[in-house]
Amino acid sequence: MSPLEPFGTRLRTAMDERGPLCVGIDPHASLLSEWGLGDDIAGLERFTRTVVEALGEHVAVFKPQSAFFERFGSRGIAVLERAVVDLRAAGALVVMDAKRGDIGSTMAAYAETFLRKGAPLFSDALTVSPYLGYGSLKPAVDLARESGTGLFVLALTSNPEGAEVQRAVREDGRSIGATMLAHLAAENAGETPMGSFGAVVGATLGDLSSFDLAVGGPLLAPGIGAQGATAADLPKVFGAAVRNVVPNVSRGVLRHGPDPAALRASAERFADEVRSAVSGV
Repeated sequence: MSPLEPFGTRLRTAMDERGPLCVGIDPHASLLSEWGLGDDIAGLERFTRTVVEALGEHVAVFKPQSAFFERFGSRGIAVLERAVVDLRAAGALVVMDAKRGDIGSTMAAYAETFLRKGAPLFSDALTVSPYLGYGSLKPAVDLARESGTGLFVLALTSNPEGAEVQRAVREDGRSIGATMLAHLAAENAGETPMGSFGAVVGATLGDLSSFDLAVGGPLLAPGIGAQGATAADLPKVFGAAVRNVVPNVSRGVLRHGPDPAALRASAERFADEVRSAVSGV
């Protein structure tokens, strides 16, 4: 199979055409209940199908959280497989939020699961954890380059516990998080309009001016909406790199379901707010 156009190129086009927004698909038990659905495979399937049909042709990027499907076993994975295929068929990009991280042949197997064309869960990009050492990601990096897919590497996450690792300082005086950003900048060197290797950087972290966020690739930014960050915060957090930010909203959009029109209106509002905030920089 021939490789796709590089993920960074496809992402830039999708955000320019559909708006700079990523909608997370996170079927928590509580959210299923809010929709009047059971915490079972029927509820999961109804929820996922509604999101795909309402938003698949309108939103640039979707980020299904694999764990919420895995907890239902093979039937849940089947729902996820269908969602990935249908979203991509609708012209959206899919970032699989699986946060995989391992070494050697195991990391290669994770990469094959999500980044090999023809695989049942083939996605446009995958979230990965570099905390076995950035070099442990090499099998995923290599396959992403080969297949035209991308990676989002956990760098500066919004959970409070993350700081004890990501802000720890190496012997050379640079923090672990800054080291990951530097690795990504090297991966993306010379790529236009945007590289395919991005970082996960929380939109709730406030002033990040001490970090060089200009990695040449996308910055997946969770925290907009229910977690407290707003579109207006993005320029302050991301500075000159804000145009490459992919803001992720989950509950802020999904709580408006199961009405498809309300889901679309919410997604459009968030995308417009981000576009307005970014255009002023």
